[in-house]
Amino acid sequence: METSRRLSREQIFVLISAASINLGSMMCYSILGPFFPKEAEKKGASNTVIGTIFGCYALFDFLASLVFGKYLVHIGAKFMFVAGMFVSGAVTVLFGLLDQVPEGPVFIAMCFLLRITDAISFEAAITASSSIVAKAFPNNVATVLGSLETFSGLGLVLGPPLGGFLYQSFGYEVPFIFLGCIVLLMVPLNMCILPNYESDKGKHSFWKLITLPKVAFLSFVITSFSSCFGFLDPTLSLFVLEKFNLPAGYVGLVFLGLALSYAISSPLVGLLSDKMPHLRKWLLVFGNLTLAGCYMLLGPAPFLHIKSQLWLLVLILVINGISAGIGLIPTFPEILSCAHENGFEEGLSTLGLVSGLFGAMWSVGAFVGPTLGGFLYEKIGFEWAAALQGLWALTSGLAMGLFYLLEHLRRRRRSELQNILGTEEERTALLSDER
Repeated sequence: METSRRLSREQIFVLISAASINLGSMMCYSILGPFFPKEAEKKGASNTVIGTIFGCYALFDFLASLVFGKYLVHIGAKFMFVAGMFVSGAVTVLFGLLDQVPEGPVFIAMCFLLRITDAISFEAAITASSSIVAKAFPNNVATVLGSLETFSGLGLVLGPPLGGFLYQSFGYEVPFIFLGCIVLLMVPLNMCILPNYESDKGKHSFWKLITLPKVAFLSFVITSFSSCFGFLDPTLSLFVLEKFNLPAGYVGLVFLGLALSYAISSPLVGLLSDKMPHLRKWLLVFGNLTLAGCYMLLGPAPFLHIKSQLWLLVLILVINGISAGIGLIPTFPEILSCAHENGFEEGLSTLGLVSGLFGAMWSVGAFVGPTLGGFLYEKIGFEWAAALQGLWALTSGLAMGLFYLLEHLRRRRRSELQNILGTEEERTALLSDER
């Protein structure tokens, strides 16, 4: 009973720590959406450059994921978590001082420098967090990760309206200094309560993991979802400001539909995924195809001949959040189970690889989404850009569905062959007995 109670307390501490990093990271990430593009324009940055500033976060997230996932056991999960959170909080505070920097190349260079540092530090914390959570809850990975996505969604919910309100009330500096200080206050808390898990060094590599066909398709799905999320960062606020003439504080509320629906749906999808693992494949496919439809209607696409209205935009963002939860949450347990089926050992080293791979694939899409989104918004407008983004989700959904169909047919054929061989062996045994 003492052991059970101790483990239960550790699990609660893990949940608190993971929730704190999910909430803090998403608030700091999403706070830029309502007002930073406009501020950057004033400092001489074009829409393409603004998209690249958003996108570079993901590019260095990708590189950091591969390094931290590989060397998680060497560095130590707890140290990586706490150090990443501390650096990120400090960088967020510094981001609030960028309005004092001269406009033009100096401002743009400082934006890139701070954004890159923030990406590397937060990726360290997130990779460590995912691995620790999966280690603490080995039988309920999807349920726990889905529940923690509530805090990610809460961060996405609170970030834009809070950022827009603080910006409108107090100016550019206050939103970043306020959030950065909150993250820094979480550091000593996590130093005290976060368990320190030890693990042996693994024998496998990222290359072996990602070359598994199923993992490769799942990686494409993760990239698709993150690209769709990232696409909205530099484009949606500009589109809403231009189309509906809303003030910055209200623009943040538009993001609310996406974040809130994602936060509510994720725990339910995680629970369903753990209780009925055979449904994961269909959740993945359905989530992708629904997401594709959402982006066709987001503008809406000009060929649909539907008038753009604010209520329709908010409704589509709500459905977008639900479909993202349905399609994204099952990917982590699917990759983990595939790794174990193919000889990867159970332990923190494999969890580090899976967490790093998940983060890396998410980062690829989060780089391409805002970078390409900013460029396409400038060249062809939001409506067509969103429709093209929807084609990516459609492609990944159809590819994943085709893979699962072929996998099902292959297993069925193998089962029939084994039955035939078993029947022939029985006949041979009977004939030999008769002789």
